[in-house]
Amino acid sequence: MKISDDDFLSSAALRRLQRWGWHSPLILLSIISLGGCSLGSKILQPQKIDAQPVVNQPTTNSPILTAVGNNPNFVVGVVQKVGPAVVRIDSSKTVTRDVPEEYKDPFFQRFFGERGQSVQPQQRVVRGSGSGFIINADGQILTNSHVVDGADTVTVTLKDGRTFGGKVLGEDPVTDVAVIKIPASSLPVVALGNSDTLQPGEAVIAIGNPLGLNNTVTAGILSATGRSSSDIGGAPDKRVDYLQTDAAINPGNSGGPLLNSRGDVIGMNTAIIQGAQGLGFAIPINSA
Repeated sequence: MKISDDDFLSSAALRRLQRWGWHSPLILLSIISLGGCSLGSKILQPQKIDAQPVVNQPTTNSPILTAVGNNPNFVVGVVQKVGPAVVRIDSSKTVTRDVPEEYKDPFFQRFFGERGQSVQPQQRVVRGSGSGFIINADGQILTNSHVVDGADTVTVTLKDGRTFGGKVLGEDPVTDVAVIKIPASSLPVVALGNSDTLQPGEAVIAIGNPLGLNNTVTAGILSATGRSSSDIGGAPDKRVDYLQTDAAINPGNSGGPLLNSRGDVIGMNTAIIQGAQGLGFAIPINSA
């Protein structure tokens, strides 16, 4: 899929059940991000080589981490590889509360006179935060649409502490994916994996900013694939399936990466079920 400054992805996704302070059975995890670039994952096809064993060769851009069974600290390698490319996104928007119709009713004004007529719409600033990950060295970031939906301002904080104003290049509420851009260059980027080949039981790692706690790392397994929105409490929608994981994710993780044991992004953390534990859901990266 191609994302550009003038054009953005189109696809389907989970109905937003918690946005900007709304509460519902499905809690979408908070705010931010992403900028245009190609998100299509490359699937490597195995090739037959007569009388020669096939050897996996690590590359500079996507080092292969030691297998989980051989290295109990494999998570450390994933975090060192991907952590610098995970960002925090803070957003704010002004919400106006209209004057109740009763205040405009002549009958009401008989009792309150000019006081009723002088009531003005009320405004308040709603703030939220979430996560995102850099997919292009020139500052393009991927995040959830519900993280930046309707935002007046978007601020991106890198792991090294630098902050930038972000511009939303595009968002798709159907797939719940958004792209933002920051004025920076030579940034660390993530490697995109292939979510079509995932198997339940694989080790996964989540990095994000739950409840404002920057650069939080959690780990678990891939519990299931192919979960529908109705499976997780949303409206029936067959356009997007979700990955299920028991890696701890919370509000603020939204838009952050779900990684495999190699450190490749296989999904975008998106939702949890209110009141449940160990039930987190991510958009497969191939659907983003």
